[in-house]
Amino acid sequence: MRNRKIRQIIFVPALLAVFMFSVSCSRTKPEITYGFIELVLYQGETEPREQYSFFILPQDDDGMENLDELYLYNDREQLRWLLKSDEWVTYTEDDKTWIGTRSIAVQDGNLPRGVFRAELVNKGGERGERNFTFDAAARFDFPELEIEGGIYTIKSEWPVNRFVCYDRAGNYSSTITLPSLSGSVSSLNIPSSVYTAALWAEDEAYFTSAFTMPAMICGIALTISIIPVWRLQVKRVFC
Repeated sequence: MRNRKIRQIIFVPALLAVFMFSVSCSRTKPEITYGFIELVLYQGETEPREQYSFFILPQDDDGMENLDELYLYNDREQLRWLLKSDEWVTYTEDDKTWIGTRSIAVQDGNLPRGVFRAELVNKGGERGERNFTFDAAARFDFPELEIEGGIYTIKSEWPVNRFVCYDRAGNYSSTITLPSLSGSVSSLNIPSSVYTAALWAEDEAYFTSAFTMPAMICGIALTISIIPVWRLQVKRVFC
């Protein structure tokens, strides 16, 4: 009789422990509540090269620290990009945390268009997916930048033009929205530590932008130009 009572006393706490473990280690799937792709054209030696900036707004009941991997697939072209949690870029906007990368690229040629599939995996192996369509490219010719004698001159049809500034070591310093396509560099109140600046032209409505090579803004003149790129159309992000 005594042994039976001992077994009952031990058995009930064991059930409670199993129940508590199952509650604390929920196996709900992570979700991709929203996401976007932006096409970025970077100046190359002969023509612009394409990269995608890809970010999602994730949700997981066990928190952001429970997320492990993020995949982007283009099934038609049999392409896959993998981001581990220690590799993706994280930023917060309006109290919402986004994860992703600005470096989706292929070795040769242009990036594929059409239907993409994003897959988010947590540390428990649960997966959440979302499909979206992106038919992207620039509506405008690639911009040109010239800085000489303290004067900047820009050839651009893009709606928004900015300087992305760097110090002598190549570290990012600041971003400055340009009030006009030409003017005095000194009028922009650029920090004294800035050594070079690249032109960042953006078409926010169509999720496209273009980056020139950095140009020196102090002392030495450097001209940046490129053969105009083809005109293309961009469509929706998520369906």
